[in-house]
Amino acid sequence: MFEILRKSLRTGIVTTSYPETPVEISRFARGRPEIDWHKWEDARPATAACPTGAISFQDTGERRITRLDLAKCTFCGLCAEADKAIRMTNVCECAARRRDDLVTEASYSLKPDGRHERLVSTPDSRKSHLNKTASLEPGSLDVLGRKIKTQVDSVLGRSLHIREVDAGSCNGCEIEIVGLNSPVYDLERFGIHFVASPRHADMLLVTGPVTRNMEMALRKTYDAMPAPRLVVAVGACGCSGGIFGQNYATVGGVDAVLPVNVYIPGCPPNPYALLHGILVAIGRLSPAPKPSHPAV
Repeated sequence: MFEILRKSLRTGIVTTSYPETPVEISRFARGRPEIDWHKWEDARPATAACPTGAISFQDTGERRITRLDLAKCTFCGLCAEADKAIRMTNVCECAARRRDDLVTEASYSLKPDGRHERLVSTPDSRKSHLNKTASLEPGSLDVLGRKIKTQVDSVLGRSLHIREVDAGSCNGCEIEIVGLNSPVYDLERFGIHFVASPRHADMLLVTGPVTRNMEMALRKTYDAMPAPRLVVAVGACGCSGGIFGQNYATVGGVDAVLPVNVYIPGCPPNPYALLHGILVAIGRLSPAPKPSHPAV
């Protein structure tokens, strides 16, 4: 025991100071993709390479609407290999409170051969339109959601108990979640603890696509939780169904079964991404800004 104490004192503090300091992550770590929308010549190669449909497009006459959906993205990098206008970053703080906030769109006019001729509308213009629409509807669901969120924050802002449910994952997300309790990330420094019973939980952390065999168990777990309660969908599978999608064995993402408060993209999201999403859910961090500018 004394040898362990000596080693601990010699090692010193290893716990990250995030979120007071930026994420300490290798530049080689794989995060979200970024598209240089102005230099994107053709969406078809990246769309064909994407295994989950995270990059897609729709042609209407001489106009093409392109789409990047981080909820479906596994950060595999195949799109960047297929298209030089796309690059992989190490940005992992991608959590969002709304599913739509993980989607970025732009539109192009087309050449006769199907390649992009000109960028017609940028992600920035679409985002401005959405913000304007929301401000014109004071009775919208967004406003109501913010009021509910304020009430939840006042109750759960300083302490949180989490019940984690594997609804059908490959256990990649579970490995990263286990890391949250390590001395490096130390989730408990925020007053956040994992509990064994949903009756003691404030937050439900769900991983994997929801398999049909786990659908009822997930609903029962949610119903057993006291109000107010939060639901966080973890990973590409939890956010959208991921590589599995919706089929004979799975019903899709978590929001196909339960109301989701925060989505954490990634495959799997690393502990920093998980920390960011959990703190966003309880109102102690702001969601990451939507990537709308061209990559540099």
